[in-house]
Amino acid sequence: MTSKKQINRIRLVLDEKEKTNKWLSEKVDKNRAVISRWCTNVMQPSLEMLVEIAEILDVDIRELLVPTKND
Repeated sequence: MTSKKQINRIRLVLDEKEKTNKWLSEKVDKNRAVISRWCTNVMQPSLEMLVEIAEILDVDIRELLVPTKND
């Protein structure tokens, strides 16, 4: 059994901002199922979409990504 690699933190940031998948789907004009796949790391949004999500959520884009290195 393979586990999904955690790449983005969209779900966590939505929770921190007290926003829902439905709210984000309306803001980015995407189906809620697509948002759900992003939030569960089944699929990943494009870099352009990550920039848009970061702007909508008023966060640095790096907050939407899981770090790949520990400093």
